[in-house]
Amino acid sequence: MCNVCGCGDSRIEGHSHEHHDHSHDDHHHNEHSHQHNDHHPVADVPQSVVIHHHYHHQGDVHHHVHYTLPAGTMPQQAAHGHHHEHENDHAHSHDHDHNHDHHADHHHHQVQHQPERLETGDLHYGKGEAEVHVAGVSQRQLLTLEMDILGNNNQLAAHNREHFIENRQLVLNLVSSPGSGKTTLLTETLMKLKHQCACAVIEGDQQTSNDADRIRATAVPAIQVNTGKGCHLDAQMIHDAYHQLAINEPGFLFIENVGNLVCPASFDLGEASKVAILSVTEGEDKPLKYPNMFAAADLMIINKIDLLPYVDVNIEDCVANARKVNPNIQVIKLSAKTGEGMDAWLNWLNENRQQL
Repeated sequence: MCNVCGCGDSRIEGHSHEHHDHSHDDHHHNEHSHQHNDHHPVADVPQSVVIHHHYHHQGDVHHHVHYTLPAGTMPQQAAHGHHHEHENDHAHSHDHDHNHDHHADHHHHQVQHQPERLETGDLHYGKGEAEVHVAGVSQRQLLTLEMDILGNNNQLAAHNREHFIENRQLVLNLVSSPGSGKTTLLTETLMKLKHQCACAVIEGDQQTSNDADRIRATAVPAIQVNTGKGCHLDAQMIHDAYHQLAINEPGFLFIENVGNLVCPASFDLGEASKVAILSVTEGEDKPLKYPNMFAAADLMIINKIDLLPYVDVNIEDCVANARKVNPNIQVIKLSAKTGEGMDAWLNWLNENRQQL
């Protein structure tokens, strides 16, 4: 997973992050902001800032802000101020003095994950415990961070799933690389489904509302979630966008994730299934190069098959590669432009909705 995920800002259309309040008949949500401020007596020294956003089951969001001085400037004693604000007007603060062993505190910066060196001279940084490398951070710390981020995300995803099941909505997480044609596929799908049952869309992109505008042009409700520097949607974003949409009719909710074949694989949003969309222009080896995404998906759509005469790709090799990482993955081949294969996709959607 990407271990800097959650450090970027996100914006949801019509949603204020300063006053976050949702009303539920059977759920209670509190807003809880949590700041850590380190006050150091060293002036005019550049500091690195790490911001962690922790999402909790009841809708709480904890923001942990850590200021780190460069090596050699960290004082032996530092005062840490903690301030908690609660929606019920209860606030309290408390200060602590801590003695720091400078050598011990920064020992982890000396623990460098060494890549596996292959006979060809290639380097593989994904062979450690965490299967990822971040400069200056040990594998054990990366595992702890991953468990913290994903654990809190998964709790909120389960909360989202309760809403979706209660409202009998088939929620699908559409994932792909940029340019796979997933927005075109989605607009064509909505034009065929919107007269049968209720449909809605949550659109994810780093910037712009271009895709949400395309969806709204079909007369289907859509809301844009901009992730800023973030490279994926998470369960908190879906929670906020879902309540912003305020939909409760049975039907379909499509989540179009940020174009990225890496990070969205790790984050449960509460969806029934991930659907990986791969265009023929991307080549047949993508499931092997990005195995986590295709392992997490229930369905792979091979899109743009109308371009097969013009590209050097073996589509059956693509299917075989996907099944090497996920033997149970289903496959549909289609062209959103010509309509070839769309009936198979629509049948898959309706069959899965009927199972709710």
